Amino acid sequence: MQQLSFEHIFDIDIAIGARHVIGRGPFGRRVIAEVSGGTVDGPRIKGTIMPGTAGDWVLIADDGTFYLDVRLTIETDDGARIYMTYHGTRHGAPDVLARLDSGEEVDPSEYYFRTVPFFETGDERYAWMNRIVAVGLGDRTPRGPLYSVHQVL
Repeated sequence: MQQLSFEHIFDIDIAIGARHVIGRGPFGRRVIAEVSGGTVDGPRIKGTIMPGTAGDWVLIADDGTFYLDVRLTIETDDGARIYMTYHGTRHGAPDVLARLDSGEEVDPSEYYFRTVPFFETGDERYAWMNRIVAVGLGDRTPRGPLYSVHQVL
């Protein structure tokens, strides 16, 4: 049987702006967070998150688990536009989640934070991204999330 291997594509640093609390629904508490900007830097892609093209539709379960539904557009340093969506989850012990919620820096080894990004672009230089599976390892900082994104080979 084959073993999985990975190639680092980029790191993404996301700045979170306003949060809009929708409230409690049948599946948990819904919050929509505006993504106010961010940077992308890595061996295969460098750029920024385009303003006005990004948001995070978060569902927070009763046990504190975050279910992420994020959409954003990357503008690369060489002018390409790449639409990125990802779903993911963040969970941990209640005391760790409370520290994160209070804005404290928490070592990412203390909680689980993973995403599965997908990409869409019409730019031929990055067309390879339309056909890959990727995973992201997350770190929640007071400013916003950081992800190290890797292609599954």
